[in-house]
Amino acid sequence: MKNNWRQKFHLEPESGWLNDPNGLSFFGGYYQVYFQYSPESAIGKGKKCWGHWRSKDLLRWEFTGTVLSPDVPEDRSGVYSGCGFVKDDLLYLFYTGNVKEEGNYDYIKAGRGANVILVTTKDGHRMSEKKVLLRNADYPSDMSCHVRDPKVWEENGSYRMVLGARRLDDTGCVLYYRSADLIHWEYEKTESIPEFGYMWECPDVLRFGNQEYLSISPQGLPHEECKNQNVYSSGYFTKEKDFVEWDYGFDFYAPQSFTAPDGRKILIGWMGIGDIPYSNPTVALGWQHCLTVPREISQGPNGRLLQNPIRELSKLRKGVSTHLSGERMVLPLPFELCGVPENDFEIEFENVLTLRQKDGVFSLIFHDMEVSGGRTTRNVQLSQCKNIRILADDSSLEVFLNNGEKVMGSRFYPLEETLTVICHNLDCCIYELSGMEVTSTV
Repeated sequence: MKNNWRQKFHLEPESGWLNDPNGLSFFGGYYQVYFQYSPESAIGKGKKCWGHWRSKDLLRWEFTGTVLSPDVPEDRSGVYSGCGFVKDDLLYLFYTGNVKEEGNYDYIKAGRGANVILVTTKDGHRMSEKKVLLRNADYPSDMSCHVRDPKVWEENGSYRMVLGARRLDDTGCVLYYRSADLIHWEYEKTESIPEFGYMWECPDVLRFGNQEYLSISPQGLPHEECKNQNVYSSGYFTKEKDFVEWDYGFDFYAPQSFTAPDGRKILIGWMGIGDIPYSNPTVALGWQHCLTVPREISQGPNGRLLQNPIRELSKLRKGVSTHLSGERMVLPLPFELCGVPENDFEIEFENVLTLRQKDGVFSLIFHDMEVSGGRTTRNVQLSQCKNIRILADDSSLEVFLNNGEKVMGSRFYPLEETLTVICHNLDCCIYELSGMEVTSTV
């Protein structure tokens, strides 16, 4: 019987609450992964900090502890999300310092400070003094107090910053700033789309050749049967301004990308969402949430972006077996399942969930509400499923369809160490997986 749902290849906190990935970068010979962290509470109470992992190979990780805490007036209510930027042997970390004034405020249009703050580090975990770069007065006059989540990059000899924001009229947008020195920033422009949510969080800009993609996590979109099904969404805009979700599963939000030394664009998301109507039983054990596996992002022939697990994860494979359609398999967690269907098909995780391609829709359907924590069904339109790849960890699933054209991620909490799986109208390969190595210096 499983009792703690600790995972083998997903980064998760030893204790406390994790949410947005932050400061993603490669610096000093290490992949640097920071994250929103409430070390004192599994439900996100107490100090809002940044925790930190680092790795040389994306498989062996070291946790260095809490590296940023709210300790100046401009971030006294929380060290909120931000990014990393490497220059001249320094890692620049930009984040939002949250301030909530005492009084009878709504904290939307009054009573909140949203400060862009900079620290630098020479080793990834020991930080410089904090420098405030932008305050509420530096944003356009039609902005509410919700302006946050800076992402910085270099472009054509100058530095750019994008911030997520909410206007006073409750419409979402992003703000662009420009700088010559990473310290002094000037407002450049605002971008938005009519009637597309009340707040745009966690903006990011990905570039492939001459094409630029704006990624956001909008709040307030209408929910539909096959899109925007979660409380909040995450996705990117195509060249035609279509909004494409990164992940159609139950648990995905606030993704951030960075560039690896070999040029790969890698994206990591929070495998969770705020204000969810379902639950995670690890709260009772003192911790909650994890990050997705790092995903390689590439540009498809139609201009849409493809997501696939980083190639390093294939090193966790310990063996492979082939199974025919209709064969009952008892699989120890974790495992990877790969298949190439010819028609509609079904993968049954006996008494737990079903994955189904039928009539142009791919569905993830939970059957046991105790195992799912109240998660029910998620759908995505898919005219044909040409291939499927499933990563099953001890308490999460990440499903990649059509070479990463569509992705569905979800937490779940099986009661046993094994899952009984039956594929219908699908032959498959099963890989047994070993785990990453995660150590701590604290």
